[in-house]
Order: sequence, then C-alpha cells, then structure tokens
Amino acid sequence: MLLTSCSTASFFLQYIVSTPIGNLEDVTLRALRVLRTASLVLAEDTRHTRQLFSRYDIHTRLESFHQHNERQKEAMVLRQLQQGAAIALVCDAGTPAINDPGADLVAAAAAANVRVIPVPGPSAVLAAVVASGLPTQQFLYCGFTAPKAGARQKQLSKLAGQEATLVFYVSPHSLLAALEDAVQVLGAHRRCCLARELTKRHEELWRGSLGEALAEFSERGPRGEFVLLIEGSGSAAAVQGEAVSEDQIVEALRQAVAAGQSPSSAARSVAKALGQSRKLCYSLSLGLQAIEPSS
Repeated sequence: MLLTSCSTASFFLQYIVSTPIGNLEDVTLRALRVLRTASLVLAEDTRHTRQLFSRYDIHTRLESFHQHNERQKEAMVLRQLQQGAAIALVCDAGTPAINDPGADLVAAAAAANVRVIPVPGPSAVLAAVVASGLPTQQFLYCGFTAPKAGARQKQLSKLAGQEATLVFYVSPHSLLAALEDAVQVLGAHRRCCLARELTKRHEELWRGSLGEALAEFSERGPRGEFVLLIEGSGSAAAVQGEAVSEDQIVEALRQAVAAGQSPSSAARSVAKALGQSRKLCYSLSLGLQAIEPSS
C-alpha cells in the first residue's frame, strides 16, 4: 500500500480546486490563491472558467480538459507535473472528478507519486443534503439518474433497501420521468426534497412526498438543474416499528393513486413500504377507485 504524504511524494503538485456552483462569492480565499499561483489551470470549459477569472482578476494560463480530450491530454499533464509545474484542475461548477472529468487523471497522478492536494469548497450535494430536512447521518450520492426508464427503474430497485438518504442529480427534461419511476419503485409516500438552482437567483428547496412532488412539478413544469433527495428505507423502517393507523395507510395510498398509480399497484408499494398486509392495503385502496390520477 502506497501512502503519499508531504514527506514521501515528489515535489510537483496537482490541485483539485472546487469552484462556485452558481454564486461567484462562494469561492474560497485558498482557491483564489491556488488559481493565481498555479502554472496552468485545466478547465472543463475555458469560457465558463474565464467568468470566474475575470471577476477575480486571475490571469493564469487556461487549457481545456473535458471528457472528449482527457485521455489524450493525460500524458501531457503528467509530463508537465514531473517537470515541476503546479497544475490546478477545475470543473464548471463544484468539485472536479465528481461526475466531471478528472478522476482518471487523479488516479494516474497518484500512481506517479504526484502529490494531489484537494482544495475543498462548494458542493451541490452537500448544500442540498444539509438544507433538505432529511436525515443526514448517512447519505448516498448516486450520481445522475439513469437516462432510460428500464435502467432507471433497475437503479432505483437496487437502492430501495438503502437506509441512507439517497441523492441524485437530475436534469429538468428527465425530472418527471424520474419522479414517476421513484413513485412506482419506492412508493409515493417517501419523503423527498428537490433542491433547484442552488446558490442562484431562483434557488428553491421543495419538500414533500414523492407523490406530491410528481403532482407539483407535473403541473408547473420543471426548470433549472435539480438535486433530488429521497429518504432512505431506514425512515420507513422506523415507521414500521410503530403502530401504523389505517388513516396513515389510506393517506399513503391516496398519494400513490394521485401520482398516477393504479389502486392495486399503490397497494403493493404501500404494503412493502409500511410493512403492512397487502390484502389490507388492497382492501383500503378499493375506496380510492374514484380518485382520478393527477394530470
């Protein structure tokens, strides 16, 4: 096992620099110093990073480093590092190498005994988690929701038993489909939070159940970039450990049906989520037949 430290690593440095996710005032003093003094800054989109440079009068040389050229540029970057350059890596927003280019470069640099230094800062995941109102003792970052329905349902099914709060990135054009699948797989009753346009002018934190979220955003239409947080099965398990009233079951069924599930499908998902008899849930769901699904 190789432990890279100040005493064992070579003198050359690679900085992984977090940058603002919306509000340019969120950049740290340390990040500004590193970006000013680096030999080179690798940016996912140089046009985007130049806005930050212009705001803070930074003139360090910029080069593009994105998913379409990172393989070709990796050897060049390592060569410059080994020649004594101090290179900083940034992405368009937040922390590099998290759903952004950079993870392979970091691995290659570490293997070459390059000292890799994280410069922490803004993170959409952490900002959303701490403001969500959902349990924060454990959370699982799941990346982007899968683009196709089948893959997305499989993704959610694998996570259904996770006790930790689930965190996803979701684009506006796929939000409704993602919510529909979450309702189908996890149940309409599960609490969720939708963090939209974090740190920007139209920032919003919407909280409710998955069923309510689907109804709300189907009506008004999703705009902006979203972080979707869903309570883990641990919260549902806590409910199962208590006596669940028929009123609670009916409300969970009502949300599922209002979100578009059939009464029988709602009965299955609610029975599983609340640890109740499917027969009881189906019997109670029959009284909801007259409720029209939300449009």
